[in-house]
Amino acid sequence: MTETGDQNLPLIALYALSGAMVAGVIGAAVLHAVRHRSAAVSLIVVAAASATTVLAAALAVGQATLLSWQNVTGVTMIAASAVVVSFTLAIQTGRWMTARSQALTQAARTFGEDGSFEPPDQAGTAELSALSLELTHMSASLNKSRTRERALETSRRELVAWISHDLRTPLAGIRAMAEALEDGVAVDPGRYFAQIRTEAERLNTMVGDLFELSRIHAGTLLLTPTRISTNDLVGEALAGVEALARQRGVRLVGDRVTSVPVEVDGSGMTRVLYNLLSNALQRTPADGTVAIAAEAAEGDTVVLSVTDGCGGIREQDLPRVFDTGWRGTGVRMPPGSAGLGLAIVRGIVEAHSGLASVRNVANGCCFEVTLPRAVSSRRP
Repeated sequence: MTETGDQNLPLIALYALSGAMVAGVIGAAVLHAVRHRSAAVSLIVVAAASATTVLAAALAVGQATLLSWQNVTGVTMIAASAVVVSFTLAIQTGRWMTARSQALTQAARTFGEDGSFEPPDQAGTAELSALSLELTHMSASLNKSRTRERALETSRRELVAWISHDLRTPLAGIRAMAEALEDGVAVDPGRYFAQIRTEAERLNTMVGDLFELSRIHAGTLLLTPTRISTNDLVGEALAGVEALARQRGVRLVGDRVTSVPVEVDGSGMTRVLYNLLSNALQRTPADGTVAIAAEAAEGDTVVLSVTDGCGGIREQDLPRVFDTGWRGTGVRMPPGSAGLGLAIVRGIVEAHSGLASVRNVANGCCFEVTLPRAVSSRRP
């Protein structure tokens, strides 16, 4: 290159940049105008703008007579060739992207029908593949949610049916005995009055369970944690079921209780242990044993357990034991109960950020409640 050419290089670069900028601004304006159109249209505009900037730069330099028109014509022919090739590639790429996008759109149309989503067989761009994967994960989550919703709805229907039946039984008894007393045909009125009182207490227990469960589900169960020893919790629960144990002829054992300080809602956890113990006593045959234990565990937690002699629960029923109103094969609840005791147990325990579980052991079941030693007063 000559010395004069070297001196003109900065000026040539300036004119070339000016022409390219003008073409770039026009291309950007067109691209903004078609931004809501198909990706294929945007690709074509980008390809046209890229080739046009080369042509505009050459024309700007030629107009300034810094290059011979012969050179400008050559550059123009090169730019035209680039336009043809760029357009062809842009159109092919756009059609490919549009086809993959339409395939994903078609697959997504069935997403809301049954919760299932089958991604397109042909892979798309990285973004479309990521979107397809996200839709697949979302579909799986929705399916799980639908399954849980169906299970809850089934549980609610069963609960309404069972509650209706369980409430009707004591009400029918009270009505019959009241009519006998009213007609004066009761042989032993004192016994009738005592039985009416018993049936009324059964109704009160069921209504109380329903109210407690409704508070748990509504998130209005407010905990009032206090520092208490596991010895005191177990002692209060055992005192509450001693009469039932004598009536059933079942031995109560509490010799594996370690004194561990915990911060829990005292009345709530006493209710938990009482429900577990009364449930165990009802399902353990006479001369059987129900054992309660408490011990410190790993991770600054404490484990309270109640072991009965019920003979065990079917493995397929274990995951449903704490469901609302679950009765399974062989009712696991005292007479007059609505089958809410174990659901209340789980609700109170989870409100303490704990875990309620059950497993089969020799000749029976072991219900375990794992609790952190300290919780904050909160709603579940």
